[in-house]
Formats: sequence, structure tokens, C-alpha cells
Amino acid sequence: MTDIDELVNKYRDILQLYLYGNDEDQAFEQCHTFSEEVIEMDTSPEEIVSLHIDLLNDMHIEDGAMVKKSLDILHEVTISFGFTYRDYKSMMNKLKIHDNEMNVASSLQEEMLKTVIPTFETMEIGAISVPAGKVSGDYFNIIDHNDGMLSFAVADVIGKGIPAALAMSMIKFGMDSYGYSQLPSDSLKKLNRVVEKNVNQNMFVTMFYGLYDHNTNLLYYSSAGHEPGLLYRYETDEFEEIDAKGIVLGVKKHTRYEQKEIEIGNKDMIIVFTDGVTELRRHDDTFINFEEVKDMVREVRDYHPQDIVQYIYESLIRTQNPKKKDDLTLFILKNNKKPEN
Repeated sequence: MTDIDELVNKYRDILQLYLYGNDEDQAFEQCHTFSEEVIEMDTSPEEIVSLHIDLLNDMHIEDGAMVKKSLDILHEVTISFGFTYRDYKSMMNKLKIHDNEMNVASSLQEEMLKTVIPTFETMEIGAISVPAGKVSGDYFNIIDHNDGMLSFAVADVIGKGIPAALAMSMIKFGMDSYGYSQLPSDSLKKLNRVVEKNVNQNMFVTMFYGLYDHNTNLLYYSSAGHEPGLLYRYETDEFEEIDAKGIVLGVKKHTRYEQKEIEIGNKDMIIVFTDGVTELRRHDDTFINFEEVKDMVREVRDYHPQDIVQYIYESLIRTQNPKKKDDLTLFILKNNKKPEN
């Protein structure tokens, strides 16, 4: 017996109980159970009406009074459809409101986190940040100190949606407020206080913070639990990992961040990214081999960094599983300062 046959028999039993069994309460109770079953089977109200008519004919119910009485059962069954439809419409209206709110949040975040990429004779910069949804938990910022110094940061909120977007906006405000005169370790220390005091306790932020002096070609850097960056050495065609010890922002009220420095040679590149790059999922659900990303850098190493990040991004999304997307941010700084003779 098929599921449809069982439903037909159950409805027949309900009609017989109500019309001939003199137990209306039990019949109505069975109507509610029947309604739940047909709704789960994605049966339409029109199909129930057709079933009712067919059963009246099959049961040879022709008396007007009996037909009218049977409509009580049909009415009771279709009431549940009415509630379901109203619930559905209510849910869709809420989703529409939520969708509109997300659009507004996305526009606000894009405006608030907008970062102007400065141009220099001694260096080139490229950056791309693409959210998995409408709002992003990734962030990058660049501050030109106008004295031969440049601060930059790449961050990732452990959390998604509007709360993550608000957290990033707060961090950008903090960085823009006092990032002009701070070394990376001091900046992370102050940003940690901002996150710890103002952001939800279940939301943490990783960040790589760099300060590049293009007068001396020195990079000073610190990390708050972020993905290690890379330094690509142009002359040797090799990559070096750049990382420093430090806990994610927002965990401890008082914490210190290790700071390191490294010299950047001509045409060398500083590469910083979020886990949307390192943990990208392929179509077969396997993780990308990060050596492939390094090879992409090698392929276009003579391009402008903005073209490099765009090339890598387009290459990654071609292999990415669209159902396992994550926010993705990639930042590259290339030293173009010619060595002095």
C-alpha cells in the first residue's frame, strides 16, 4: 500500500467516524493528525478537496444534509493549511525585512570600511576583500603616515553577520584614531582593549599588523593569532613565513604582543591574507594546497600587486566549492625602491 492509499483510507475512516460513529471529538482530533501528515507530504488544499469529493461519491453519500455535515471535516482539515500558509507568509515577510536590513548593513559596512589605497614611487600595493555573504567578517586597512611610514592591517572576526561587521567598523575606528604613531605591538595592545571592552565575549578577532618604513626598507610586524604572512624574495624566488606570537584580540584584558622586524629587498613582496585563502574548499570538498597559491604568485610576480591579487582571487573562485565559501582577503605590498649604488 502506498502512502497516498494510506492517506485516502485515513480520510475515509475520519468521514465515517464523523458521519456514522457519533464521536465528533475523536473525528476532529484525527483531523489534526491527518492535516500534519498531508502537509508533510506537500499535499495542496486543492488535492484534499478533490479527495473529499471522490470519497463522497465512493461512499455513495448523496443526501444534502450528510454532504453538508461532511464539510465540517473538510473545514477542520483545511484550517491547518490556513495556519501553515499564514505562518509561511509571516516567515517570508520577516525574511524580506531581514534581507533588506542585510542590504543596508552591507552598504553601510562597505562605506565605513572603505580604504583608499595610496600610491608611492617606492612601493606598490594591491588588496582585495570579498565577503562570502552580504556582510564580511574580514577587514583590511592602510594608513599613510606621510613621513615615509605606512601601517597596514588584515583582520578576521571569528563570527559572522551584522555583529562581525559592527566589530570591524569599531576596529577601523580604533586603528584610524591612534594608528598613525603606534608600532604594531602597541597598536594591537590598544585594539585588544577596544575589542575586549566593546565586543561580544563570544566574538574574537585575529589580526596581522605591519608598519613598513620605505626609507629604510624595514617591516615591523606583530600578530594577534592571525594567519602567518609571507615574504616573497624576488631574487631567490623563495617564500619566507613572517609571524609573531600573540593571542587573538578580545580574550584577555591585559596582554602583550611580540614584535619583529625584517628587511625587504627590491621587488620583494609582503603577502598577508585571511583563512578564506588558506582554508579554501575545492569542488571535491578537499582543502587547497597552499603551494598552489605560492605558484600563482610566482606566475605573475612582475605584475602590479593589484593585478596579482585579482589574478589569485579569480583562480581561487574557479576551484572553490560554492557551498563552502568564506570571506576572503588578500593584501600585497611590493617594494619598488631601487637599491642605492
